[in-house]
Amino acid sequence: MPLPLLASALLILLTLGYAGVCAASPWKTCRRCDGLGFQLTHTKRGKPKSGKHCRRCDGHGIRIRLGRHLWNRWTRTYRDGTSTARSTR
Repeated sequence: MPLPLLASALLILLTLGYAGVCAASPWKTCRRCDGLGFQLTHTKRGKPKSGKHCRRCDGHGIRIRLGRHLWNRWTRTYRDGTSTARSTR
């Protein structure tokens, strides 16, 4: 199998795999707060306590995957563009 054909087959396989992951599990844990919804801070004695509210996930601890976000935008744009109830004037 030639190298360019193998590379393109691998790229297609990875793309379809990521699309499957986005379809099966559109949410992932927030990388900034590790799914807690807040930043961990420590007291003077070293005991962990909850800190600031995580702005990245808005305190929920989960975020939408990039592929799912792009898919949602694509479908919303398509749906709005083909709507029969829109006015042309």
